[in-house]
Amino acid sequence: MAAAARRVSAASASSAAAGLAHGPLEGIRVLDLSRILAGPYCTMMLGDLGAEVIKVEAVAGGDPTRKWGPPFAERIDDTDEASESAYFLCVNRNKSSIAVDFKSERGVALIKALAAVSDVVVENFVPGKLAQLGLDFDSLAPGNTRGGLIYASITGFGPDGPLATRAGYDVIAAGMGGLMGITGEADGPPVKVGVAITDIATGMLAQGAISSALLARERGLAPPEGQKVDLSLFETQLACLVNIGSNYLIGGKNGKRWGTAHESIVPYQAFPTADDDGYIIVGATTDAQFAKLAAALHDELPQLADAPELFGTNALRVAHREELVGLLSSFTAIRTTAECEAFFASLGLATGPINSMDEAFANPQVAARDMVATIDHPTAGPVSLVGLPVKYSATPGSIRLPPPLHGEHTRSVLESTLNLSAAEIDQLIADAVVKAV
Repeated sequence: MAAAARRVSAASASSAAAGLAHGPLEGIRVLDLSRILAGPYCTMMLGDLGAEVIKVEAVAGGDPTRKWGPPFAERIDDTDEASESAYFLCVNRNKSSIAVDFKSERGVALIKALAAVSDVVVENFVPGKLAQLGLDFDSLAPGNTRGGLIYASITGFGPDGPLATRAGYDVIAAGMGGLMGITGEADGPPVKVGVAITDIATGMLAQGAISSALLARERGLAPPEGQKVDLSLFETQLACLVNIGSNYLIGGKNGKRWGTAHESIVPYQAFPTADDDGYIIVGATTDAQFAKLAAALHDELPQLADAPELFGTNALRVAHREELVGLLSSFTAIRTTAECEAFFASLGLATGPINSMDEAFANPQVAARDMVATIDHPTAGPVSLVGLPVKYSATPGSIRLPPPLHGEHTRSVLESTLNLSAAEIDQLIADAVVKAV
């Protein structure tokens, strides 16, 4: 993986190309009241694109994911205490951290003051919780000084409806939203996706929604007070059902589990290879592609081309799925994954192996596309992070700041953003209204 990593210094944001130094959102300030995954992933993306992100954490412990390990990054000093969890590090770069007591009136007042000078607020509290503190959109929008507040609220099921107050987590939304019911082997139990994909999809939607709301504000299409952007994990998951959801809504067809196979396209799945636990994915998604595959395999599997009544169209291939998959498996099972990949790629078919983490990050495409970057962390030293998946030709984003320590920037943010004096900040720390490191 070392060969794929690109070293980024937190002090050197100069690696961005000419144009906006730090991305298209430079100059936008985001107050991040979220924690765990969906919200932090959204605000990390905003930070990658140049926004200033102030992460507000509880005084006691901060974002719970700081302790979600192992693994933890090892410390570079002589203490036995672990540094941050890998989980926290993966979604919190390009942020400052301040630690504030949400239960304190003075703490809430500080958050309100920060919201007044921010363009965006992102939160993922249970509906109604922040309203009790006067930190909801209706309370914060009138005092905003940035031309209209964009307030993004991420919940499990939305702020209204019969499930509004139910706690929402990725696996719950994936189950109730239909994803787990269509994931897994056909004859096996439902399984979850290997990462919290509903959280990630919600964070991505939130980033796009916030950017769109900022554009609407810029164009004068939003009211002067700004607008609230409302997202939920459950609704995101329903939207992510795409063709499977449409099959049900339009055709009344219920989804089912297909393993790596595709419900409507054959062949389009993983096939076993001669390697230990080896698989190759290949798809022939059009009749022309399948005809090319059948011609190339004619010497070994003549029936692919010679039985058009079985395999001549995709509809026929779907109907005779089991027979076709068995034939192709007999070809792949006696060849290595690399041999199969080379063969299918030579035909112009979509193909690739099922990789482990080390194989995935060792792929030369990772280095070619700068998809691993190493940044210096104050307690963990050099930390490798997944790079930016979106490239801009004129206003590229960048990784400028390492994931912050809990309360690392409390002093600097209160001083530079709210103009508090050192004595005022010292008093807030002494009274446990805020925490600083």
